[in-house]
Amino acid sequence: MSEQEDNLDLERADAFSIPVAPAGYKSGFIGIIGRPNVGKSTLMNQLVGQKVAIVSPVAQTTRNRLRGILTTPEAQLIFVDTPGIHKPHHQLGKVLVKNAQIAIQSVDVLLFVVDGSVEAGGGDRYIVDLLTHSQMPLVLGLNKIDQQSSNYHQIEDTYANLAGPHNWPIVKFSALNGDGLEALQKFLIDRLEPGPYYYPPDLVTDQPERFIMAELIREQILLLTREEIPHSVAVTIEKVEETPTITRVFAAINVERDSQKGIVIGKGGIMLKTIGSAAREQMQKLIDGKVYLELFVRVEPKWRQSRSRLAEFGYRVEE
Repeated sequence: MSEQEDNLDLERADAFSIPVAPAGYKSGFIGIIGRPNVGKSTLMNQLVGQKVAIVSPVAQTTRNRLRGILTTPEAQLIFVDTPGIHKPHHQLGKVLVKNAQIAIQSVDVLLFVVDGSVEAGGGDRYIVDLLTHSQMPLVLGLNKIDQQSSNYHQIEDTYANLAGPHNWPIVKFSALNGDGLEALQKFLIDRLEPGPYYYPPDLVTDQPERFIMAELIREQILLLTREEIPHSVAVTIEKVEETPTITRVFAAINVERDSQKGIVIGKGGIMLKTIGSAAREQMQKLIDGKVYLELFVRVEPKWRQSRSRLAEFGYRVEE
């Protein structure tokens, strides 16, 4: 590289507040993959030290490839939280699984997260088959060790049988309480190559604020309605007005049927008010200031089957 190109890189780094990494510094992208509901989003939030991904007991919470950024004195780790890999039943599901598979091919290290409180199942073996020909470094992460029962040796043996033929190292941890995450972090850093800062060191996600706001609303819908409104909801931020004293957010909750609209609104509007109040609290933590949140609900029939609606709501196959 010429001196002129070196100077250009320095200018570009300075323009985006990205410092030049010291000699020997490591960095890279780490794909977090696994079945739905094994704790991938909880894990990423714990690793970056801040809530950047929504968490729900409902499977398939994550829809977009969400990046969480952890910068340490030794390395910058960019975690890519992918949708759970599963058999899709609609166009949205196909997009989610396709994006997860793309992520497998476009990162530097893979972290395959499994539920260490139960034995390995068919879903785990399906993912192993997908990874059989992958040449990139992989770590098998046994999550939920805080929930293990007395037969944990038998459970762990089933995962050792999956990892053994591929010589994948196994790291045990609890994303919920943080046990074992320091060892996991070291394992991942050891597998990264020397590289630059990709993002400013104080950044924890590359997603725009509006995206996080919409996700915080969707999280409360999943938590409060559970199985009644499983995955037929999409949230769009229609408008954000900022003043020195308050941020006003106007958001639409899109559902597929009139009956779902009634559930989201609730008797006398109580459910919508509860969703809004809980989401507003989370938003105020996000922006560190007062938030006024106005929600309205609209019916968009079969939006999960429509390519145009999926794209409009931000769900598209990533390159």
